[in-house]
Amino acid sequence: MSRVFQVVWCAAIAVLFFAAPAVAQEATVKQPLIDLTPAFGAGLVMIAAGFGIAKIGAAAVESMARQPEAAKDISGGMLLAAALIEGATFFALIVCILGIVFAG
Repeated sequence: MSRVFQVVWCAAIAVLFFAAPAVAQEATVKQPLIDLTPAFGAGLVMIAAGFGIAKIGAAAVESMARQPEAAKDISGGMLLAAALIEGATFFALIVCILGIVFAG
């Protein structure tokens, strides 16, 4: 089984698991299945930033292994890209936290 297929399969199982209580409710209740709150947005931002930085790190290590003489240039570019991702993540996290503070 490929990794993508495993992730899609687990996501489908999770959706079906969380959909069962929503389907069992009475029809008069009008609640969304997933409430997209600022806290959900903050979690999503942090997960996406983690994946982005992990991808940058993996690509940098792989390229340093293939071309060791360019390790300094690759390392500098990797640090710059990771810093830009961290800055954007920090800004998005502050916006989500302000949304939590002013919404409640």
